[in-house]
Amino acid sequence: MASRNSAKARAAARKQKDKWKTKRWFTIRAPRYPWDFKRIGETLGEEEEHIVGRTYEITQQEFDGDFTKMHVKVRFRVIECVGQDALTEFIGHSHQSDHVRRQIRRYRGKIDDVVDVVTQDGFLVRLKPLMITERRIKSSVKSAMRLAARDVILTQSARKTFAQLQKSLLGTEMEDEVSKAVRKVYPVRSAVIHKSQLLQSGVVSESGPTLDEIHADEERKIAETAARKAAALAAAADEEDDDTAAEAGVLAAAEALEDVSDKTPEPVEEVIEEEATPVAAPASDDDFSTLPGVGPASAKKLQDAGLGSFAALKDAGVDGISEIKGISAALAGKILDHLS
Repeated sequence: MASRNSAKARAAARKQKDKWKTKRWFTIRAPRYPWDFKRIGETLGEEEEHIVGRTYEITQQEFDGDFTKMHVKVRFRVIECVGQDALTEFIGHSHQSDHVRRQIRRYRGKIDDVVDVVTQDGFLVRLKPLMITERRIKSSVKSAMRLAARDVILTQSARKTFAQLQKSLLGTEMEDEVSKAVRKVYPVRSAVIHKSQLLQSGVVSESGPTLDEIHADEERKIAETAARKAAALAAAADEEDDDTAAEAGVLAAAEALEDVSDKTPEPVEEVIEEEATPVAAPASDDDFSTLPGVGPASAKKLQDAGLGSFAALKDAGVDGISEIKGISAALAGKILDHLS
């Protein structure tokens, strides 16, 4: 029975549809306003309803290129899928816990708070400020600093839309205002909004470019990049052709100069040669090409040395033949062995 059941299970597994083949990639985009549907990542899913509700987290350095905010994590949640695009909403940010722990040291004061604010367009957001002083302070001073920071946060948030609040949280505007307010109470080392969280959505702004306009702009940028790359490659090829042509021109000029120098008659100087007694090599019908290891060059050396016949070679012996430049003792031995 066990074997039958396992065989049925294997057969059912073979018939089962592979879900990985049905999945497709979705492009995750930031909100329309104020981020203009910026491409922030990709996710894999089978159906659109599986993508909606997913939370995507990215560092602010990757999001907007600010290296001073590499410790800040920005979170988005997918709320709608349009084709291959997953549209998101901003749901908050937070500082990495190890970065916060590095700021807190012994004998330093730590003041934190939780403030719920309502923006001008009706978004309910929870903000958590964090202030650190160089020395420990009394509880009364901490309370005064909390009240000063809370007043600034509530006032600034009520005057801003949710999009403007996002900009101020990811920038330094809100933190600068809080730091300026609490310094009047007690000097601080740092004052930041280390965490934010969207509690309830409000009126979504429809301003900003549409998704079709963003697609057209991205296609235009891709085409411009491809055109610039093609132009750069063509310019590089033209430079190589110019260099090759220049080298060919230099070579042609050099060859022309050589031809001219060859055609120019050189002055002939009269040379008075001293009379010398010509040494004629003995004529012989012996064929040196039959000797082992003796080619035309070696045969000429032997004949120039006065060994123009087989008999002369025998009389010279190994020592006499090997004295000739370019003729080794081994070759002389081979020649004599052949002649004997």
